Amino acid sequence: MLKTKRPWLWIVGTAVVVIALAGGLLVWAFVVRSMSDPGSVAGLGMRIDGNKVTVKAAQCPGDRPLRVEVRDSASEKLVWHAAGPLTDQGKNGQLTLWKAEDYREAAAGHAPAQLPGELDVLVDYGSGGGTGEVFDMSAVKAARIPDGSYWTSAGLKTAKEMDAVLDCSGHRPAAS
Repeated sequence: MLKTKRPWLWIVGTAVVVIALAGGLLVWAFVVRSMSDPGSVAGLGMRIDGNKVTVKAAQCPGDRPLRVEVRDSASEKLVWHAAGPLTDQGKNGQLTLWKAEDYREAAAGHAPAQLPGELDVLVDYGSGGGTGEVFDMSAVKAARIPDGSYWTSAGLKTAKEMDAVLDCSGHRPAAS
């Protein structure tokens, strides 16, 4: 046994370390669980029609997407971005990617001939709000998506179904 002049100091120190480790383990478990929760809301969906790639961002009434970014998930390289949707569909969260004329500002260029294996799409509503999803492009391309529906991590959903899963109670539309 360890001999010290102050055994209570050793006991208190050990207790603090054990409590800190237990607390850290609980935080880690919570983060891992919340990140891998299969019941999470499908905040973003995608569909591919020929060369046209469209995403649907779930949103509460009155919300308007401000910016969309598309990145290659493997390299984190920015592939395309746009801001200020001009069309009614875009203002309602149905954003056609690589169609610069649909936005106030947009990066030049067309969709790459060969899309990356995974695309990370982020939609920003301003004031800290937004949604994002990493899309496995082979899964989206292989899906038989009916008109008006989108491939999501929670299965095929219509735009209305995606918006309906959000809790918009007490929601105030973002300032435009």
